[in-house]
Amino acid sequence: MKNLKYLLMLTISLIVLNVWFFRFNTFTIYRGGNATNMIEEFAAYGLSETVVYIIGGLKVLAAFGLLLGIVIKKIILPATSLMVALMLGAIIMHFKIADEAIKFLPAGLLFVFSLAVLYLNKKQKSYKSFKR
Repeated sequence: MKNLKYLLMLTISLIVLNVWFFRFNTFTIYRGGNATNMIEEFAAYGLSETVVYIIGGLKVLAAFGLLLGIVIKKIILPATSLMVALMLGAIIMHFKIADEAIKFLPAGLLFVFSLAVLYLNKKQKSYKSFKR
């Protein structure tokens, strides 16, 4: 289970970092509305360019937090909790503009993966406390 938690943490981090550093100005089928880049996508949700960079900064921060969490265990809970909140927000935005199901896929998967990391982290901590 510990390996699964770290695999999920790595997966979430790499996907988020890929989107925000390499696919920011690239069209994908997952963009909300008819957007061709990240700024247009946030505009489709009714959000400003400033919000794009705030949300992006928080997602990148959470992604790096998950990577650091592999070595510094205390970072896992706040980084994953932030990622859960951000992915829930992304799902809500897709609902807000009535996107088709395929556009929910990345946010939905990352939301589920993040919840799984929270669960596995809690389970692992409970096991360590019980073991003592």
